[in-house]
Amino acid sequence: MMHSEKEFIFGMHPVMEAIKGGRQIDRILVRQGLRGDLYHDLMKMVAELGVPWQVVPIEKLDYITKKNHQGVIAWLSAIEFQDIELIVPHLFEEGKEPMVLMLDSISDVRNFGAIVRSALCFGAHAVVIPEKNSARISPDAVKASAGALTTFPVCRVKSLARCLTYLKESGLKVVSATEKASVEISAADLRGPTVIVLGSEEKGISRELLGLSDQQVSIPITGTIGSLNVSVSAGILLYEVGRQRGDSGKSQS
Repeated sequence: MMHSEKEFIFGMHPVMEAIKGGRQIDRILVRQGLRGDLYHDLMKMVAELGVPWQVVPIEKLDYITKKNHQGVIAWLSAIEFQDIELIVPHLFEEGKEPMVLMLDSISDVRNFGAIVRSALCFGAHAVVIPEKNSARISPDAVKASAGALTTFPVCRVKSLARCLTYLKESGLKVVSATEKASVEISAADLRGPTVIVLGSEEKGISRELLGLSDQQVSIPITGTIGSLNVSVSAGILLYEVGRQRGDSGKSQS
């Protein structure tokens, strides 16, 4: 797959200048075994500003660009991330009941884009994702969201568990969607301030997040395939929340 050079920057100095200049960095890829003074300066900057990063083999960097990357490539984010701890109080001040989606380990860009599109259509207020194990906010993700990602608040956090604890303390009910739950969505009370937690098809929702849930719900399936695509599940859950609230299809943003 060919990548546009508008999606990334490479080289020690250009990446450091981009971070200093406040560019929205999705994540930084660093070559395995990289050392030296500039590397330490970069890592200090990354740690201070909380920029996500990961160590990768040189082959991965060479696959992205054949140019002299010096062992460092930064993926640029196609959007501006927002702060969930500013969004939630503001919603309460406006007299709105927050509806937040939290995505645990959903790494497919098309699924992510489709979920954000549904979130905007069904009146959710924000999507929360982790710094690691999450889809890259690329032009493909924006395309899959039909442009919703350019206007819909996406909040990236270091710890989903800490964020979920904050949301609970703020008065939001935590509803986790899992096919193992015995309570179906139509029988669950999804009214009031709510955060819906969704996990990937491969890993599901982590045990830690399930432990913080107030309620676990499932979507009834009558066909022979045992599970739904996560973006489809998100749309169904968001529709049901809106239906119970009596505001299905009306934007609350």
